[in-house]
Formats: sequence, structure tokens, C-alpha cells
Amino acid sequence: MRTGRYDAIVVGAGHNGLVTACYLARAGLRVLVLEGRYIVGGACVTEETFPGFKVSTAAYVNSLFHKEIVRELRLAEYGVAVLSRDPSSFTPYPDGRFLFLGADPALNHHEISKFSSRDAAQYPRYEAMLERVAAFVEPTLTMTPPDLLRPGFRDLLRLMKLGRSFRRLGAAASEAVEVLTGPARAVLDRWFESTELKATLATDAIIGAMASPSMPGTAYVLFHHVMGETDGKRGVWGYVRGGMGGLTQALAASARVFGAEIRCEAEVARIVVRDGKVSGVALAGGDEFTAPIVASNADARVTFTRLLDRRQLPEDFMAAIDRISYDSASLKINVALSELPSFSALPGTTPGSHHRGTIHICPDQDYIERAYDEAKYGRPSSRPVLECTIPSVVDPTVAPPGKHLMSMFVQYAPYALREGTWDQLRDSFADRCIDLLNEYAPNFKRSVIARQVLTPLDLERVFNLTGGNIFQGAMTPSQLFSFRPVPGYASYRTPIHGLYLCGAAAHPGGGVMGTPGLNAARAILGRRRLRASA
Repeated sequence: MRTGRYDAIVVGAGHNGLVTACYLARAGLRVLVLEGRYIVGGACVTEETFPGFKVSTAAYVNSLFHKEIVRELRLAEYGVAVLSRDPSSFTPYPDGRFLFLGADPALNHHEISKFSSRDAAQYPRYEAMLERVAAFVEPTLTMTPPDLLRPGFRDLLRLMKLGRSFRRLGAAASEAVEVLTGPARAVLDRWFESTELKATLATDAIIGAMASPSMPGTAYVLFHHVMGETDGKRGVWGYVRGGMGGLTQALAASARVFGAEIRCEAEVARIVVRDGKVSGVALAGGDEFTAPIVASNADARVTFTRLLDRRQLPEDFMAAIDRISYDSASLKINVALSELPSFSALPGTTPGSHHRGTIHICPDQDYIERAYDEAKYGRPSSRPVLECTIPSVVDPTVAPPGKHLMSMFVQYAPYALREGTWDQLRDSFADRCIDLLNEYAPNFKRSVIARQVLTPLDLERVFNLTGGNIFQGAMTPSQLFSFRPVPGYASYRTPIHGLYLCGAAAHPGGGVMGTPGLNAARAILGRRRLRASA
């Protein structure tokens, strides 16, 4: 049995955990990062799933990762490069028409005009509305949410600051409230008349959510996914060169330069607590390490019910933890291709604009509603919503010459099934998804060399994501900001002294942002600065 003493231990080497480790080590703390898998990265990882292919196994595009972290940790020096996708999306329709959207206003106007001249004129105003909301929301991403149950002086100051920011919205305040709490469908129906445009935009409202666009809270999920930027362009998503693992490998390199120690294949079995204070961790293999600070990158359920004895925690706190929703209906298929899909709407296997961004298979909002209706009764969608990306078109390094790599993100595949198990249904549902895409690109099925199917159950097994929820808890109004993970504990601290949450289970939530890790490091360091120690 090995032992050792550190200033801080980070449980889990996902991107947020690595961000926390970097900042703590940069401030002079002796930091140990423990990762159960053979590789760092958590769900933000690149693996050679198929020979010669660099597969972004789970997370697959980047936009939300906080630019301050990239700059302060010098991640570009460790190889991080984000490649823009232009145009950013392509939606083919059953009648042979198609819609491109991107960062170019002229392109957007031309494309939307094919379906509605009114919507083409409205679209810039819609984007301006989102910008106004973003101006209010984005500063909150790096703040510690105020404690609404036991507000202290600092909490009252934060509330006052929020109130002033909200007041500055003026007449835009009501639309901000709707975006932050309302249903995406109501927002989109108010702004646009084109079925095709609304369907494309609505897909952002359901990513990772067990919800349809007509449900309250989905407007924020939509907004969450248009909040980031690539190369200074708002709402544009990009590919990390070499796969998403390039980001977490760079974070690990930065952490090591600052002095952090990282151990893989080191599964934490238990967070050790003595007299109400954290004292370290015990590994599944028997090793024990001590530290007065432990930061968990795992979700709240894993942290408080698997790594801790719930009897060590207040009953009311555990009751709130038990109420956290992990409802999820996301499934991921990674596909190695012999050639690019030739779409009926835009035929040809030569790389084109339509292969560069996200390919939406979703003809209208009612299509999404029907797909959700089946899932809410525990049945995988018979006609699922597909979001497909082909990173090899923009980044040839991820596939062998002449071959291509596709990521298919699928909704809805409910974690809790009414009949059967995901181990039984995995392949038949993947066949359904491939057949569906083949309807739009008739060469697709025969171009499949190999595939990897990650059901919600697999996401839970491989990445410790409870319920397969990619956000470590639903991104609904009752589970955001001061309510994340639960009311009274949004400050990254927990009822156990010295134990912190540093992952997406904490504010501001899911996506490859890094911000929860940054905020947690700030909470841990307190009055000490995040800057490198002298």
C-alpha cells in the first residue's frame, strides 16, 4: 500500500478537474490528480477506437471553453488549436432542399430567404437579442452564485450586482427571462415562420436534455449552446485539432509544468472524512493519500453516495442531492467511413461546405416532439434526431488518408427503458440511426467501415455520468446558478470541511467550459491569488 501527503487532491482528470489542478498547482499547492481510466480527459478525450482514427469518444466540438483559461494556462503552447467550421451547419430536407447557417450574415440571409424573406430579415435581430441576453449572463459564469438560504454580506453584494445588471437590460428584461426559463419553441415561433429554420435552431435546445422544445427550460439550453465563440465569432463551434483530447492533454501538460502529479488507473473508492473534515482518499487498490483539500470532478450523486457514506452528511442536504434530476436521452455513435456521405440534396463525395459543420437530420419541430413523446414513455425514438459532424473534413489528422470519421449525436435514447436493456437494443437502435441517415445520403450505409455505439448506460459505465447525463445533472432552471448542485451549496463547498465540487455538477454546469474548475479553484484558494506563487 502506497501513501503520501499533498496539499490538495483532485478526484477525476476530466477537463474541469484538470483546470482546478492547474490553478491550485500554479498557486504553489502540492496537487495530486487521480483518474480511474487509463487516460486523462474524462468525457473530453481522444482515443484510437478504430486503427488509424483519432476518435473524440464523447465530447466532439468546442466553443464554450473559457478563453481566460486558455490564455492563463498557455494551452496554445501545449498544442491546443481550434479549427473553425464554415458554414457551421447544414440541414437537408426530405424534399431535396437544404439550409446552411454560419457566421457570415450574407450567407445566412441568402439561405434563410429560400424559405422566408421575413425570417431572413428577422434573423439578425434574433441574434442581437441573444447578444443582449449574453451580456447579462456571461459575467455570471465566472462568479460564485449567491447563497439564497443563508445569505451573508458577500451574497447580498452579488445579488445587488445582479440586480443592477438586470436593470440595465431595460425593455429587454422580459425576453431575457423567457430565454432563461421558458420553452424554446415559444421563442422560435414568436421570432420566425419558417418550419425549416425553426427546426434547425431547435436542435440546440434539446442537446443532452430529456425534454422537447415545447418544455420550459429548453430556451436556456438553446442559449447555452450559442453562447460560446471560435476565432471571435459568436455561436460558432470548432474542432480541436487532433480530437477533443488535445485540450485535456494540454491541460495535463500545463498542470505538470506547474508541479501537479497525475496518476491514471488510480480509481478512488472512498473520500476519507474524520471529525467532519476531509482527510484524503482511499483507492480501490488499497493506496491512501492524505490532504486537507479534496476537489471532486465527479457528479453529485457519485461524490455523495458512492465515494462517501451518506450518514456523514446532513439529512436535508442528502434529500436535496437525491432530488437532482439526471434524466437523459442521449446516445453517441462514432463511425469510421470509407467515403463521405453523398446527400440527395447536394450529391458528391468530394469534401464540400455541407460536410464541414453539423449536419442536422430534423425536418421540423413536430418531428422532435414525436421523437420525445416516444422517449418519455421509455421507448427509443423510431425516427430520432441526428446531429452529425465529420471532423476529418476540416482536420485530416483524425483519419487515415482517403477515410473519414463521423460523430453522430442522437436524441432520444432514454436511459430508463420500458422494455429490454441497452445491451440488448444497442445495435438495433444504431442500425435505425444509420438507416435514417441513409435516407438522406444513399451511400452512407455502405461506407461504414466500423462503428462504436455509446448508449446512456455506456456513458454511465465508462465516464461515471449518472444516468448517462452529459451535463452531470439536467440543465433546467431548478438546477442552475444558486440551485446547482442544490440550494445553499452553490459555492463549490460542501457540508464536509475541505471537500469541494469542481465539475459540471457545480455552476455554471455542463459542456466543455472549464469554468466550474476555475471557479472551484478560486473558492479553494480564497484570499490567495490564482496567479503563480513567488
